[in-house]
Formats: sequence, C-alpha cells, structure tokens
Amino acid sequence: MCGIAGSISSGADNDAGTAAQLCALLRHRGPDGEGHFADDHVALSMRRLAIIDLEGAAQPIHSRDDRYVLVANGEIYNHVELRAEMAAAGVDFVTNGDVETILHAYAMEGEAGVSRLRGMFAFALWDRAQRRLVLGRDRMGEKPLYLVERPGGLTFCSELRALVAAGVAPVDLDPVSVHEYFHYSYVPEPRTPLKGVRKLPAGHLLTIDVDGWVVEQRRYWDLLSCPPIDADPASEIGRVLDETGRLIIRSDVPVGVALSGGLDSSIVAALAVRHADRPLTAFTVGYSGRPATDERDDAIALARHLDLPVQEIEINENAIPESFESLIAERDDPIADISGEGYRAVMRAARDADVPVLLLGQGGDELFWGYEWARRAVELAERKQRGEDVNSLLDTPAPSGRLRRLLSSWRSAHRSRPPQAADDRLPFYDVAPVFRSAEGQVEQLYSKSWRQALAGVDPGALFRVPRPWDRPDLLVTDLLCSTYLLENGMTQADRLGMSSSVETRLPLVDYRLAETVIGLRKAQRDDHLSAKSWLKAAAADLLPSWVLSRPKKGFTPPTDQWHRRIFDSLGGRLENGRLVSHQVLAAPAASQLSKGPFPSQSVVPLSFKALVLELWVRDLEALAARHAASKRATA
Repeated sequence: MCGIAGSISSGADNDAGTAAQLCALLRHRGPDGEGHFADDHVALSMRRLAIIDLEGAAQPIHSRDDRYVLVANGEIYNHVELRAEMAAAGVDFVTNGDVETILHAYAMEGEAGVSRLRGMFAFALWDRAQRRLVLGRDRMGEKPLYLVERPGGLTFCSELRALVAAGVAPVDLDPVSVHEYFHYSYVPEPRTPLKGVRKLPAGHLLTIDVDGWVVEQRRYWDLLSCPPIDADPASEIGRVLDETGRLIIRSDVPVGVALSGGLDSSIVAALAVRHADRPLTAFTVGYSGRPATDERDDAIALARHLDLPVQEIEINENAIPESFESLIAERDDPIADISGEGYRAVMRAARDADVPVLLLGQGGDELFWGYEWARRAVELAERKQRGEDVNSLLDTPAPSGRLRRLLSSWRSAHRSRPPQAADDRLPFYDVAPVFRSAEGQVEQLYSKSWRQALAGVDPGALFRVPRPWDRPDLLVTDLLCSTYLLENGMTQADRLGMSSSVETRLPLVDYRLAETVIGLRKAQRDDHLSAKSWLKAAAADLLPSWVLSRPKKGFTPPTDQWHRRIFDSLGGRLENGRLVSHQVLAAPAASQLSKGPFPSQSVVPLSFKALVLELWVRDLEALAARHAASKRATA
C-alpha cells in the first residue's frame, strides 16, 4: 500500500518539484519509505507502506532493461501465481514484491496485461521507448487516483487534499458536483467537488503519448459483461469466497480483522482464520453506554468461537465534536456519513497494536440485497417498464420546524412542483431516503446564482438508462457497486485506513466474487429471496447458525445524540460560512441549517450534509492559504 503522485507534460519540463511535494504530503499513506523518478516530460513519486518483501521492493521499480518504470499503490493478491507464470516465460524479476507483476504484465501484453491482475491498485507506468505514460485503476475502484488536466500537461495523485495543499488545484467548487453531493451524501465519480479535478474511473486505463500529445481513456472491465453461470449459487459463491480468502490473507506483516456482529465481517473473519499462517487479531468498536446499536457482544462471541483474540474500542460520545473536523479532513472527499468515526477508531487501534493490514466486510450489502430500498427499486423499475406511474410511490421525508416554513415560503414564491423523473430514469437512488430528502428541496436552499448554474441539471442523471430495462436487478446491483459502495464504503476504508498508515483489504469486493454473483443472477434471479440468502447459504460451513440467523443491525452509531452534540458545538460554522461566501447556500437557509434540523423520516438530513461540506471547504481553504503563505515567504 502506498501513495503515488506525478506529472507529465508535452514540454521537456518534468515538474519533479511538484511531484516530490505531493509525495511529501502523502507520508501517512507510506511511512516506510519514498522514491522518485524524473525523465524528460515525466516525474513519478511514491510513499511506501511495506507489506510484501519488506526490505527489497522499493519503488519506483525499473525493468532490467530500464525501459519501464512503475509506481503503484495497492496489492496484487495473485502475485504468487503470476510470478510463477511469468518466471516460466523467462521474466527476470528484480524484487520479490507483488506490484512488480504490473510492470511485467504490461511488458508482455501491453494494456491487455491489466486483465491478469487480481487485487486493488492504482498505478503509473512510464514506457521510455514509446514515451508513453499509462495510468490504471483496479476494476472495483478500491484505490483512488485524482487527475488535474491542463493543455499539454497532467498531474495525478492518490489524494485530493494533497493537490490543494501543493497548489495544483484551487478551491473552486463545481455546482453540479455539489448538487450531486447533497443528493447522494458524496460526489459520485468521476466528478469531484472541485472544478478541474476528476478521478480516473474504476476499471479504466488512461494513456498519454508525449509525441503528438495523444490522451486516451478506455474502460477495460465492465461488471455486467460477465457470462451467465448455471450452477448452484451456494457452492459457486462458497468456492470463490474460499479462493479469495486464501489470496487476500497474504502478507509479510501482521493482519487483523475489523469485526462487528454482522454477517459480512463474520464471513471475512472466518475466512481469515481458515487461511492465516500467523496469529490474527480482531478489533471491534462500540459506544459509551452500550446503546442498542452496539455490536461488541456479538463480535466477541464470534471471536471466541473462532479462537480470535479481540480488542474492544469504545467511542465516547462527548469526544465526537472535537474530533469531527479532523475526521472530515482525513476522509479526503466530503462524505456525509456519521458512522465514519467508528471506522477511524478501528484503524487507529490496529496501528497502535502494530497491525498494519486490516480486513473489512464492505461489499456484502451491495452484492447480496442487504438494502431493502434496492429491492424496492427493482420492483418500481419493473412497474415503470410496464407503463405505471411510479413517481407517486416515492416518499419524500418532510422537513421540520423553521426549515419547513422557509421551504414552503420559497415554493410559494417560485410555484415549485415536486420533480418528475425522466422516462429513462431507472428507479434507483431516488428510492433511497437520503436522495429523496434532497430532491426538489435542496434547490430551495441555494443562492440565486447557484440555482441558475444548475438549470436543467438532473441529479439522477447517473441512473438514466436507455429502455427497455430487461434486467433491472442487474442494473441496480451494478449501480450500487459504482456509487454507494465505491464512494462511501471503499473510499472511507481507504482514506481512514491510510490516515493511520493501515492497509485495508475488502475480500467481499473481489471482482471475481462480483462477477460470480452477476453471472449466477443472469441464470437465476434472487431479488425475491430474503436478504443475503445466497451469501448465507455459501457461508453455512464457515459460521455457526446463531451468526447466520442474526438480524441485520448495520454499523450505526447513536445517530441522534451524536448529531445534536456536533451541531451544538459546530453548527454555527454554517452561519455566514464558506458555503454562503461561495454562493452555494442562501444566507437565511444556512442560518436555519446551522441549528441542525433532523426530520424524523430522514436518514442523512440536509443540515448534516451542509455542515460536512462547510467544514470540508474550510479545511481545503486552510491548506490553500498555507501554500500561498509558503510561496510568499520563499519568493
């Protein structure tokens, strides 16, 4: 696991200074070493967290003939098998590390070589003979890569904050991205909240040829393109889970498991115990006062069953406000998810225990119908396909108190009507309360100029799919993986892990598992079954029945209490704050949101989304100000 950065230009200048500066800002992603490479046109830098081949796999990695130079972030889980195949074909390795297989896969097969990689990765490979830079990202998107493009040049980096702190990207908010944020609680890729900064999408390659300055981006993997699988779901999923567990446990350093009382993390823990060749440690988090959402007792019971030592972490409600701003900064992207403090607490505990690799259970809900609203979306899509009007079936949580009066006044003045979904909009995220609470309402909180900038913008454009929709269940699964799982689950795992210099691994996000589920689903539907039926059947030989039959709780803190404490301490930042000065929110709306209204039916209220974004902008502006001051001091 590492952080990578670099730049390329059509001119001979390589901007090595900026690459090195970005690298220094990524130290938390790689405290064990750094490396740099500069050539005409290109500069590459990286920070290393040593996991495989601790002493010998420093980067950048050069091929024996010095034609190829690689920096990479992540882990190639099937590196043992790839090394054996490549050695048999005559490859002469220079390290015993896993990511060197990326370099040789490209040398042997060109861009097609990426299809041999099974793991999580973002990489930059410089081909000195072709004068070509290749950027790549893993299929599911576990590892990030941000891009800033300009005429005749491009800069890339593992984190957005570093680009701002180095002066590469100004804090200039993008209206469409911010609008999407208020609907999704995050910004779906490839967009970011800042103008001029985007992400290389998951499952994509970007090539830049210096000669002629040819930039091409292509998708090398599509989840829905996998073939049907006519097999027993329990057996097939169980086989792939076991294979994934065997590959993902490989490490030259201690490995731990983040364990809740839920099915997904329980499966991950059981797989880890089955395949580990060294002692493991489980980490579980709970909350002061042990509210109903505290899952420590369930986690400890399973740990004892698996003979796993377990460390408990308790989050004190009183400390939430004072740590909230740093949590937002460490997540890098603005993500309005109040459960983030739990993830961060587990990562910090793992690092304190000298466990730099942590397995987590993200992915099970998205692949196996863990969200009831997702199955509801499939049902509504099929009804819409039959010609029914489903708009009236989508409930919008009602605002409360003064905010309700403010919105009512705005609607009256502007004769606002509830939004009508486009004919090709697949019922998807607009079924989820987090989206419904914003659609048709958040516009009324914006300033006049912000509303004008959003004229004609559909926040549901991401799930506008040409009709007919033959298999809405497949479409919904694919969209879940490329939105919520990617931008909430995987992003928080990566950033909060890396902020503590911990590598997070997500076995249930393995692309082979995802392909297997889709392939089986093409042959036989399962959305009519109870939640996670296939996954539970596959795990029957891994877990005791009392784990398989537990009701789902979700990784949820005492939300109401935390929300109130956060707003009592920090809500005033919204009053005439940065979102007002950037002309996102109208001043009266910001004033009402600063009081923290939380409608009873809302999951993530607009007030919380606004506060997270406000504090995120403040953090970036502070980084930009420090950079400007440093430049003035050295001028």
